[in-house]
Amino acid sequence: MTIQIALVLGLLIVAIILFASEKFSIDVVTIGLLLILIFSGILTPQDTFKNFSSDFMVLLASIFVITGAMSDTGMLDTIGERLVKISGKNQTLFIINVMIITSIISTFMNNTTTAALMVGPVMGMCRKMNISPSRVLMPMAFSSMVGGNCTIISTSTNIAVSGYITNIGMPPLGFYEIFYLGAITTVVAIVYMALTWKWIFPDYKHESFIEEYKIREYFSEIFITKNSRLIGQSIFSSDLSKQDIRILKIVRKDDREVIPDAHAVFQPEDVVLVECKLDNLIRVKEASGIELRGDVITDTKITGNKMKLAEALITPASNLVGRTLKDSGFRQRYNVVVLAIHRFNENIATKIGSTILKTGDLLLMQGTEESINSLRQNKGLTVLDDIKVNLFRRRKGILTVLIFIAAVIVGSFEWIPLSVAFLSAALFTVMVGAVKPEQVYRLIDWRLLILIAGMSAFGVAMEKSGAAQYLADKITSIFGSMGDMAVLSAFCVLVIFLTQPMSNAAAALVILPVAIKAAEQMHVNPRTFAIAIMMSASISLATPFEPASVLVYGPGKYRFMDFIKAGLPLTIILVIITVLLVPVFWPLK
Repeated sequence: MTIQIALVLGLLIVAIILFASEKFSIDVVTIGLLLILIFSGILTPQDTFKNFSSDFMVLLASIFVITGAMSDTGMLDTIGERLVKISGKNQTLFIINVMIITSIISTFMNNTTTAALMVGPVMGMCRKMNISPSRVLMPMAFSSMVGGNCTIISTSTNIAVSGYITNIGMPPLGFYEIFYLGAITTVVAIVYMALTWKWIFPDYKHESFIEEYKIREYFSEIFITKNSRLIGQSIFSSDLSKQDIRILKIVRKDDREVIPDAHAVFQPEDVVLVECKLDNLIRVKEASGIELRGDVITDTKITGNKMKLAEALITPASNLVGRTLKDSGFRQRYNVVVLAIHRFNENIATKIGSTILKTGDLLLMQGTEESINSLRQNKGLTVLDDIKVNLFRRRKGILTVLIFIAAVIVGSFEWIPLSVAFLSAALFTVMVGAVKPEQVYRLIDWRLLILIAGMSAFGVAMEKSGAAQYLADKITSIFGSMGDMAVLSAFCVLVIFLTQPMSNAAAALVILPVAIKAAEQMHVNPRTFAIAIMMSASISLATPFEPASVLVYGPGKYRFMDFIKAGLPLTIILVIITVLLVPVFWPLK
């Protein structure tokens, strides 16, 4: 093993660890890897940065803009409203409809974006249908992932793989080249989930928000006595606020509710709802002149006449990812209070303002109807509430869909390059007012673009250093005696494992140069291996680490084992189908 091979493989291991730990942002890790490869002489600046200006990057950015326009115009809410009417009270039919609609949308849109856009409407539909969201959100996420295997534009992985194989001299993927295989795996997945949903998907009934977030112990009511030193103090600069005691609501002695703001002050005989540890209250009780009340705090106590509770999901496009609520000025900007954060199986109820937020975090918020609705304008947050359809925006949404369909037609028939077709469509969505010009750059997931371009360059480094050839030799020496299909299966399973700590696109781009070298070494069709790896990267459903699964984990109140139980058997079925059918559509020899 040469020094260059050792360095590249060492960097790969470091990348996997850093991606899994999430200690640093994926774009920061990617750029760091590229700089090391440049300084070591393995890559030239031209090798490194040519992918950042490639046409598939333009295509991916354009799709982000178009899907953002569809979200903005309320098209998916409209679809959700129609789904409820079509399904009636039949829950099985409802779940099947959700899976079909999601997979169809995901055929032409990025699957993670599809899941992010669907989770809000689906939650609203579940409330109308009186069905547990946990029954529906996981099959919805799975459908978005398998549906993304039908066209080249449906996942960033497909676009990245097509771009990579084009760069190494292979013909690019056709728009519908993978459609038949993708459609078969999608239909199998939907049929499997439709037949088994009552047994494999959990049924977690909705409890009160206080119970679901397990935060009852952090809420208390206090009474401001007539001689309290708090009287006349501004709420946000009071002795209570200085002790990290958050003021949620005030009820005056005439039963008027007061929403805390910069102008509100404490008055005698106020009843104040606060959020903090009981120890903090006891410590300031005597000094501040307050009395503790022992009433049980419920959702109703927190809401009252003016206030309401709502949940908001942080999506990959949110500018809150990697920041804290305090840094972003969340309370001041939206006039809502975040009471707790749900992250996987953890409920965070202390030091909320200083908690670094992640994709998939679920925020429990308290605010007025008006302030909660203002959050809907934040493109990185999905308010999990009833379906609300804006008729005016719906008309622009229909126009956006027509523009998108036109781009698909002219691009798929290769009348103009695919990247030009979708860039034109993105421009038209701005021109018709479906999305504002200043919102365009916020809709694009720049971190994902950097990741894909960077990992494509990393694939070049694996080739130039000899690391791809080295790994190909090792894999073929182990599985080669069992036949070509055994080697193909090994690569498919390997990429599925790598999608756990890494993104799908990154895992595929890491394995791709190795698989192509192995195919060349065995004198079989390298395109067969490339497509098998690309397809396998999108059917890893066994854990909640895939972006679409991360987005439904919190809203569905799932546990880790729920994904193992539901996703592992389906993943095995889909891998077997993929390994068997890829050589049928793309013969090995």
